[in-house]
Order: sequence, then structure tokens, then C-alpha cells
Amino acid sequence: MAAQPTTTSANTLSNSFLTDTMQICVVTRDIYRTMDGMLKLGIGPWAVYTFDKTTVSDMTFRGKPAEYAMKLCLAFNGNMMWEIIQPTLGPSIYTEFLERHGEGIHHTAFHCGDMSWAERCAEFEKRGFRMIQSGTWQGTVPYAYFDTEEATTTTAELFIIPTDKPMPAPEQWYPAPPPGV
Repeated sequence: MAAQPTTTSANTLSNSFLTDTMQICVVTRDIYRTMDGMLKLGIGPWAVYTFDKTTVSDMTFRGKPAEYAMKLCLAFNGNMMWEIIQPTLGPSIYTEFLERHGEGIHHTAFHCGDMSWAERCAEFEKRGFRMIQSGTWQGTVPYAYFDTEEATTTTAELFIIPTDKPMPAPEQWYPAPPPGV
């Protein structure tokens, strides 16, 4: 039996490797309906992107090379990045989620301090959470999802956005670009 973690501070356990929660994602069948609902809460404007074989390399699904596509929308509310995903092609963790649960919160994304990408992924695997989907967006943003749903009721994601490059311009701003863009 593994040793139980101990509390090292008011909000940190001795076995912690996750630092900040970076993102909350909702999976939907209709990005525009969901963005409209989020706009009513004051979350937006939304940057809309297509993730597919033209924008994502090294796509995997359940341990095998895969081809899937989605519309992906990003917005910030304070320091929290919100994401909305609508799957559009192929099997993926998003289509599985819609089939099993319907629409709703699908995953949270975490930062892991100063750990390298390989160390982050290895730490999830070491703790018994296998990688279930991954890829590299625009050649510079690796992402990976880990099968944490049974243990936590949600999926965990890792990604790294390089600090030395701006985000690519979105295909669309919804409902309109922010001031100055």
C-alpha cells in the first residue's frame, strides 16, 4: 500500500506535482449556442480555431495514430482560460464524452511548475493515468489528455503554450474581436 500524502502547507500535499489550474473545458454539439450562453455570463470574446490534420501533428487517440477534428474556442475570465470544443470528425475523447454523458464540463488543464513536458507526462503515467489523446498544435503547442475520469470524474489535460510566440490569429472572433485587435 502506498504511503498517504501529508499536508505540507495550507493548500499543498507532499505528493503534489500539479500547480495552477489553467483551463476548464466544455464539450458541446454546438459551439455557437454554448458561446452565446457563456457570453450571458460575461465570458468572452471567443477566439475560434479549427484543430485538424492541417493544424495538428502527431495526433493520437487511445495509443494509436489518429485523425480527428474539432472546433475549439478560447476565452478568458480573469486568469482562467475557458475552452469550448465541438468534435467534427473521427473518434476522439470528445465524441466518447458526448455519447456517454452528453454536453458538459469535460476536462481541466493543469500547469506542472518547472517540470519538462516529458516529466509531466511521465508523472501522470507513473501515477497510473495513461495518455488517451495527444497532438501538437501549430508545431509548437503540445497537448495530452490523461484517463483520470474514473478516479476524479473528469479528464486531466496538459499543454504548454510557448511564452516566446504569440497565439496564432483565430479564424473568427465571436461575437466580435476585443478592442485593439
